[in-house]
Amino acid sequence: MIAQLMSCLGNLRPMTGIRLRAAVFLVIPGLMAAACAAVGNQQAIQNERMLAAAGFQVKFADTPEKLDHLKSMPQRQYAHHQRDDGRVFYMYADANYCKCLYVGTEKAYQRYQELVIQLETAHDQLKAAEIARQTPVYMDWDVWGPWGPWW
Repeated sequence: MIAQLMSCLGNLRPMTGIRLRAAVFLVIPGLMAAACAAVGNQQAIQNERMLAAAGFQVKFADTPEKLDHLKSMPQRQYAHHQRDDGRVFYMYADANYCKCLYVGTEKAYQRYQELVIQLETAHDQLKAAEIARQTPVYMDWDVWGPWGPWW
């Protein structure tokens, strides 16, 4: 069996010219799409964790009717709905990854926004710490001559 496999591999010709370009143009977009999907799923997971931490309730689309309704909603976007009694609810639908709907009150949405700001602040502080940790560069400003009237 191994001999047969080696025989088949030995008969393969290297790809050149048009065949190589066609293979590249077919493979690279597929890899890029897979990478983008992975990044999108990571962002959705992070959003959904913060929604839950903020007090949003999660409902799973456990019937075909619920899944159809979930698919009809804007996906991975925030939407709001005001009920007849005047109460406002915020929704986040994900029919692709978790097949679920997050629903929260105005208070939960405000907590979610606060968590987003905290996360952005933490990222900014991490970036600043990384920059501060880098080795300082010696700069001889005089070598470059005058910088203009604003300097």
